[in-house]
Amino acid sequence: MTETIQDSRQAVRVTLPDGSTRDFPGPVTVADVAQSIGAGLAKAALGGKVDGRLVDTSFTIDHDAPLAIVTAKDPEGLEMIRHSTAHLLAYAVKELFPEAQVTIGPVIENGFYYDFSYKRPFTPEDLAAIEQRMTELAAKDEPVVRRVLPRDEAVQYFKGMGEAYKAEIIASIPTNEDVSLYREGGFEDLCRGPHVPSTGKLKFFKLMKVAGAYWRGDHRNEMLQRIYGTAWATKDELKNYLTMLEEAEKRDHRKLGRELDLFHIDEHSPGTVFWHPKGWTLWQEVEQYMRRVYRDNGYLEVKGPQLLDKGLWEKTGHWDKYRENMFTTESEKRDYALKPMNCPGHILIFKQGVKSYRDLPLRYGEFGACHRNEPTGGLHGIMRVRAFTQDDGHIFCTEDQILDECTAYTTLLQKVYQDFGFTDIIYKVATRPEQRIGSDEIWDKAEHALMESLRASGCQFEIAPGDGAFYGPKIEYTLKDAIGRQWQCGTMQVDFSMAERLDAEYVGEDGARHRPVMLHRAIVGSMERFIGILIEQHAGA
Repeated sequence: MTETIQDSRQAVRVTLPDGSTRDFPGPVTVADVAQSIGAGLAKAALGGKVDGRLVDTSFTIDHDAPLAIVTAKDPEGLEMIRHSTAHLLAYAVKELFPEAQVTIGPVIENGFYYDFSYKRPFTPEDLAAIEQRMTELAAKDEPVVRRVLPRDEAVQYFKGMGEAYKAEIIASIPTNEDVSLYREGGFEDLCRGPHVPSTGKLKFFKLMKVAGAYWRGDHRNEMLQRIYGTAWATKDELKNYLTMLEEAEKRDHRKLGRELDLFHIDEHSPGTVFWHPKGWTLWQEVEQYMRRVYRDNGYLEVKGPQLLDKGLWEKTGHWDKYRENMFTTESEKRDYALKPMNCPGHILIFKQGVKSYRDLPLRYGEFGACHRNEPTGGLHGIMRVRAFTQDDGHIFCTEDQILDECTAYTTLLQKVYQDFGFTDIIYKVATRPEQRIGSDEIWDKAEHALMESLRASGCQFEIAPGDGAFYGPKIEYTLKDAIGRQWQCGTMQVDFSMAERLDAEYVGEDGARHRPVMLHRAIVGSMERFIGILIEQHAGA
């Protein structure tokens, strides 16, 4: 069954990215449009973007619409390759291990994974056999065909095949919704799509490793086997990525941390770091440098407690939105939480004594110890931990001061990164998520201020829709290291909401009381993670 957009008109005009148009007497597929442009494009086409929406080449356009043909050269094309390779992996596993049950297989950074339920662990020999079978199935160039079923029919279809996990996923979809399935050869999988038109488009991939993963990420459920893989548009890109991984393995901070006697992670305290004398000397060097940054740029260093009453977290919204990631305790019939972030404490400091507009901007900085209840499977050396220290700063200012403060901060961040040996920075503005506090008008102001500050700094930036925190949009500063990897470290977040929630105010020039704007900012972010990045950047030198 081919997906269509319903419309009463017959003749169809397609507008291409260069502004040119093509007219067709009736509904037309993305593949047909590509063929009308040229045989080379038709062969290279992996999908299309119709009205800005990513679709298969078999998608039928039956109304006037803009269309961009997607190929392997486009980011969306690479994502389609990776998504389709995940399905190819599942296809190969089912061919070699028919009793295995398939679950989910999403795209991740640089690749994909697929989770399987099977009676025994997959071995390295199994992985090699699966990859070989994937290569054979890709060489068959089998068409990838989409069809749609009513939800209940799809549940019965997968139950009939013994695919209990797929049936459970579909059963969680609303009853009145249809679901799409994709078939390649003898394998059919549940998926929203889109996918490449045939398996022959999948040529450059490699399976990387097997790890454990709980079904639906819940430790109370069955442990599944997660096979990770990578896929690329060209042979050279795959080769370069694998070479980078080899180099990264040599630079692995966990390996160098042991060899240089810098730190260790102990089973008695998962996700926390035991710093050895040499490692702590390195820590102090970084901290003292960042302390000078505070001092030289008008920040007042403060220190707040780690344990704060539940009532405070309820007021800030963290208890409602972030509770699962917080460590909690109880004493004398009062509930407390270890702080996952420092901002509420800085507001409590700001509220001590009357503040005037003459005091603003007021910049607080802290080397704040935070705790977040990260799942054990997500922990990684000193890069991903449960207990960490941030170079956390908060600027209390007026709306008129936002632009200047954000612009000055970006300039400062660039200098700090350069001093540590990083000159290639990616700037990204993360905008409002679905779950958020504050009015749309406030979010409009905040997002505009961040974008204008980057423009004022001469920075080109990307927009990440929906990636902001629940209390405000932010700029993410991502640095590239010596072997091309990206690390998101710095942040600048405008927050119009938290000062109001905790009743922070200042006396304005008019004598009335006003809410300050709060800017959350960190340059290195987690000190532990940044030191791990430094170790790998300089290969332990």
